[in-house]
Amino acid sequence: MVFQAINEKKQQLDAKSPLPAYTLKSLKEKLLLEWIYHSNAIEGNTLTLKETKVVLEGIAVGGKTIREHLEVINHREAIKYVEEIVTKDEPLSEWQIKNIHRLVSKGIDEEYAGVYRNQQVFISGAEHTPPEPFSLKEKMKQLTAWHEGEAQQLHPVERAAKLHAIFVGIHPFIDGNGRTSRLLLNLDLMKSGFPPIVIKAENRLAYYSALDKAHTTNDFQDFIQLVEQEVNHTLDLYLSAVN
Repeated sequence: MVFQAINEKKQQLDAKSPLPAYTLKSLKEKLLLEWIYHSNAIEGNTLTLKETKVVLEGIAVGGKTIREHLEVINHREAIKYVEEIVTKDEPLSEWQIKNIHRLVSKGIDEEYAGVYRNQQVFISGAEHTPPEPFSLKEKMKQLTAWHEGEAQQLHPVERAAKLHAIFVGIHPFIDGNGRTSRLLLNLDLMKSGFPPIVIKAENRLAYYSALDKAHTTNDFQDFIQLVEQEVNHTLDLYLSAVN
């Protein structure tokens, strides 16, 4: 795949680095809020964007469940952890993936937080059936080995998209795989110097369809294109702020 527009925009952005401190801070805050809101909304969290902002400020929203509040707070903690991994420039490991999942699940599902599932699961509305529990350790080992090996030859956007898609196809945890996969997607993009992207809740149908196509036919093109669009969108946002 050719990612020419993305490469050119990233070069333009890199040339303007470091960005003005306040501009960078406000861009990061905007993306953090949207990332948390949309990633949770995809999974059925009913907090609005404004309500999500209020919860992040430490205020409870009436009529919403404790779980919905925790999903917001946990997501912020998981993003902080992802940012730490990026600054340390550590290779991807199962330990990191389990830690991300543990943070996402904290106080919601303590028994299975950061623990590979021991039961068969099915993804509602999808043709693809995730692998049986006994094969998970091997599949996750293969995923991290692929990521640190041959995947390093891929364009960063293609690699990040495939990491997300393969991980969510394995579905190693009972719950929280979607949020964890989008955290992994952004972890990989940020390691390569890209800003994080937001997969929007309103694109949920196209997102799920592209993932199911990747899992059932091994054709990742639709999903890679979907990620590519969002990378372009975020780069445009950053460039519009500094031009």
